[in-house]
Amino acid sequence: MADSPDDPLRILLQRVEKLACDFPMNNNYFAWQAFSCGYDTHNREAIPAYLRRETYDVIRARTDRVTVHHASLTDFLKEQPAQSLHRFVLLDAQDWMTPEILAQLWQQIDRVADSRDARVIFRTAGTDSPLPRKLPAALLAPWEYRAGESNALHARNRSSIYGGFHLYARRAPS
Repeated sequence: MADSPDDPLRILLQRVEKLACDFPMNNNYFAWQAFSCGYDTHNREAIPAYLRRETYDVIRARTDRVTVHHASLTDFLKEQPAQSLHRFVLLDAQDWMTPEILAQLWQQIDRVADSRDARVIFRTAGTDSPLPRKLPAALLAPWEYRAGESNALHARNRSSIYGGFHLYARRAPS
């Protein structure tokens, strides 16, 4: 194995080790998916909450609350009123966006984010957030990176696929 901490094989082995060793297997459905290509269909402990029998009726009763939008997130946000949203979950898509496309997304997030308590979370393939190197400083300025919370939440990430988990909070207006 190469000595570099950025060596892809080393990274893969570290993530597989975390997946196999850092969380109990009996309820980690991510590990079940990775190692057996399926869920725990016998004991039904290692399955996502949305597949549990006890949540079926709750989910079914709330399907009328679901609205499907066939649009990019940036286009969807353009249609929302200013300061109308509080939470944003972006997965790892920002890793693969160009700086221009990422800036367009964050311009809309910044516009629709409620200035009192907005939060953005996302995972990344690498350990670092791509935002400081891809976004203009002025666009990122209203947002505070919560490093301690991000690291704590990443440590709890049972999927072990990602290199980082990131939380940004909207700064209070001055």
